[in-house]
Amino acid sequence: MLKNKSALQAARPLQGAGLLQGASPSRSASPLLAMFCTVAVTLVTATVATRALAQSGPLEDLAKFPRTSLEILHGKSKKDSRHFDVWIANNPGRQEQGLMFVRELQPGQGMLFPQAKPRKMNMWMKDVFVELDIVFVGEKGAIDKIIEHAKPLDLTTLISDKPVTLVLEIKGGEASSQGLKVGDRVNWEVPEGCDCGLAPPPKPAKESH
Repeated sequence: MLKNKSALQAARPLQGAGLLQGASPSRSASPLLAMFCTVAVTLVTATVATRALAQSGPLEDLAKFPRTSLEILHGKSKKDSRHFDVWIANNPGRQEQGLMFVRELQPGQGMLFPQAKPRKMNMWMKDVFVELDIVFVGEKGAIDKIIEHAKPLDLTTLISDKPVTLVLEIKGGEASSQGLKVGDRVNWEVPEGCDCGLAPPPKPAKESH
């Protein structure tokens, strides 16, 4: 997911915590025990709520994300292409969310992060529970860098090194198993009616004969 330095904001109270906090202790309970229970509930509330809302807004159901097919070509030939079914993170909130809290990612699935113009991208694995390969695509539509086996929940910043217009996240290990390499071309289609105006996909390469 896209790293956002402003992601840490005030957390909402944990649902249900008010019932515990508002409960009256029995007459036999000591004031010390009542104070201990209140402190414990407060700590649990703050920890869980902050964890759940590490990003700057509520999570959106992935079913609402636009989806498209993506093709990766070795060279300019379509004879040995790789195909992925991807969600499109087409606005800042979706780019910040990425694959947060996803528990399983199937081979051939992924998340696409298009950009309006080339820029260096900083990604991280905060609140991402699955191992990922991260593919950075340059402005000419070719793979510029691949980071393999990004570790779940790791807060290390994963940098593109060069300005890119597209980032693709796929299941960890799939870049190697699919034989993806720097220089491979990436083509994708904008779904009909999708406001995917961050960056237009590159024109498909002409097939060589």
